Amino acid sequence: MFNWVNAVMRSTTSLAACGLAASLLAVPAAAEPAKNARAQLGRTATAAEVKAWDIDVRPDFKGLPKGSGTVAAGRKIWDAQCASCHGDFGESNEVFTPLVGGTTKADMQSGHVAALRGHDQPYRTTLMKVSTISTLWDYIHRAMPWTAPKSLSADDVYAVTAYLLNLGDIVPADFTLSDANIAQVQAQMPNRNGMTTKHGMWRVGDKPDVRATACMRDCPSGKITSELPDHADGSHGVLAEQMRTFGPVRGGVPGELQRLAAAAPAPKQDPMLTVLNNNNCMACHGVDKPGVGPAFREVGKRYHGQADAAAKLAEKIRSGGQGTWGSIPMPPQAQLSAAEATNIAKWIIQAK
Repeated sequence: MFNWVNAVMRSTTSLAACGLAASLLAVPAAAEPAKNARAQLGRTATAAEVKAWDIDVRPDFKGLPKGSGTVAAGRKIWDAQCASCHGDFGESNEVFTPLVGGTTKADMQSGHVAALRGHDQPYRTTLMKVSTISTLWDYIHRAMPWTAPKSLSADDVYAVTAYLLNLGDIVPADFTLSDANIAQVQAQMPNRNGMTTKHGMWRVGDKPDVRATACMRDCPSGKITSELPDHADGSHGVLAEQMRTFGPVRGGVPGELQRLAAAAPAPKQDPMLTVLNNNNCMACHGVDKPGVGPAFREVGKRYHGQADAAAKLAEKIRSGGQGTWGSIPMPPQAQLSAAEATNIAKWIIQAK
């Protein structure tokens, strides 16, 4: 059709002679819109349609739906739908960055994460950077889980958010997060005072902050360098080898990872792990992830804070049992002395 029309337009003279130009190319006067008339396209959205799209939650919590969720309920949802990407405890995997870590009780008091100012923290976790709980709630509600976004109910999102905050020691394990108390929890966010509003992207009518003075040429060091600590360099391989073959390339040069690895001292093994391996404990348990039996970190959480916790757990290790963590029995470890079992128990409790 395109070529045919072009041919017609190129042959206007002959078409006009045949009287065909007007019939093929002219627009009837009745079909022409009136001058300055507004095009009648679409219709006004209904209130229900607007509500379906208006799901954002603002920092002042406007838009937050009513609901609640416990840390315990959030843990179940997390294990089923979140842990495969973000790890059992928010430590993540080789694809996604960690969600939890790098914050302290002092940060919760000041509202500024001290680790963001230094170079001792090898990565920036979500709880280190995020300033508002509404950001967490809104993103989980909109985009999670990865394979089924928007499939979580409001109560599910409250529960998952509560579990994530508990992993960061912001709320206790028996906490219930709701629309009624979320503002109080906001006052405990480690980096709540870390967001600046002194830029044009925040203040209406202000100038955008695009006139930076960052060194991009004639730099003192001769090149633009990263602030990533040396011990974290290459944690995901040689990035330069993983980038596209055109455009700017970021990351270390090939071979740098091997050079750093050769120069770095061998990591020190926790002596207790040797004891656990020698007694076949690691055949059924992992430190962070469960095997046939529960993870040591989970066992430590259960016993933490109990009176005579070490003595109770040591006796459990030596005598064995069944039913506490499922139907698979824990065989007695009678080969351990009372002192050895107590040392293992103390280590497990501290592993929480």
